[in-house]
Amino acid sequence: VQLQASGGGLVQTGGSLRLSCGGPGRFFNGYKMGWFRQAPGKEREFVASVNFSGVRRNYSDSVKGRFFISRDNAKNALYLQMNNLRPEDTAVYYCARQVGHDWANWGQGTLVTVSS
Repeated sequence: VQLQASGGGLVQTGGSLRLSCGGPGRFFNGYKMGWFRQAPGKEREFVASVNFSGVRRNYSDSVKGRFFISRDNAKNALYLQMNNLRPEDTAVYYCARQVGHDWANWGQGTLVTVSS
């Protein structure tokens, strides 16, 4: 069983999308969660993370001020609100949970395509 990301699609530059991530409750309880992305021909990169309580958030410099990560532990859900999208945001987006120093339970990502 893995986490499942959804909500991707095709959007124009400047548009918005909201990604969702779901999975078993045991994947969320007590764990930091994160979003990552992999663009064609590039390595997977960190996008954002949020601790279990939802208070502490971190973002990559490339998305800071445009993306917002949140979670609803009662629904076993993680979200990524993406605003002011740019063509360079085009990628497959994945969610994961942090287990120790590693990220785990990657599932199939969701494709975001931003047209110029």
